[in-house]
Amino acid sequence: MRRKVTIVLTLGLVLLLVLGVYLTMGRGKVKEEEGVAFPSPSPSPTATETPPEPTPTLERDPFATHREYMVRSQIEARGVKDPKVLESMRRVPRHEFVPSEYQEYSYTDHPLPIGYGQTISQPYIVALMTELLDIKEGDKVLEVGTGSGYQAAVLAEITDEVYTVEIIPELAELAAKRLKRLGYTQVQAANLDGYYGWEEYAPYDSIIVTCAPDHIPPPLLEQLKDGGRLVIPVGPPGAYQTLWLVKREGDEFRYESRGGVTFVPLTGEH
Repeated sequence: MRRKVTIVLTLGLVLLLVLGVYLTMGRGKVKEEEGVAFPSPSPSPTATETPPEPTPTLERDPFATHREYMVRSQIEARGVKDPKVLESMRRVPRHEFVPSEYQEYSYTDHPLPIGYGQTISQPYIVALMTELLDIKEGDKVLEVGTGSGYQAAVLAEITDEVYTVEIIPELAELAAKRLKRLGYTQVQAANLDGYYGWEEYAPYDSIIVTCAPDHIPPPLLEQLKDGGRLVIPVGPPGAYQTLWLVKREGDEFRYESRGGVTFVPLTGEH
């Protein structure tokens, strides 16, 4: 009888132990499913892994948007279509050719003073006169009236042979240094009286004059190639002048009026 009681008690204890273990395991499983269990540690990086290189920050031209707007609203909108001219106007940093006190107005639709009684021309006029020259790659171009050097830079974006003369010594020196600093080393600049052109490098495929004489200088016509073009404002100082496109055909010259303009006068002893 005692043996039976002992067996029954032993079996009861075993059952209780099994039940306790089962309940303990069940509770642990519920906790893990509910997210209470500790998370697994993140794998540590291997010896071969390296941190990513930082992306380099490109230096942006703060005036690029202004130049694009200038080309679209002031130049294309007025009918200038030559892709070479438009691209050149987009590329040349006009603000580099303007005195610091006027730099914020660099891309506005009007000329600006550059000192010594001279100006940098309105962007549209620069583009229009450049388009009238019909420059092709490799053409030799003469500019009369270097001024700030802006027009020469625009020309140099289209052809590698650009010659420019300026009668005011201070402007000639400043422009030459500026063009060199900005990388326009193909531009040949000199302090000369533009009325007489630059005979040393003549003849030219194109000649552009950015100041107004009261008549067309004969030396410029002589230095123009057969088939060449001359773009020049002509008229009295302090008044409206006429912009002329002159085309050479052998020993003959054909003249086309391209409207009224206002330029500073061509100076010099002539």
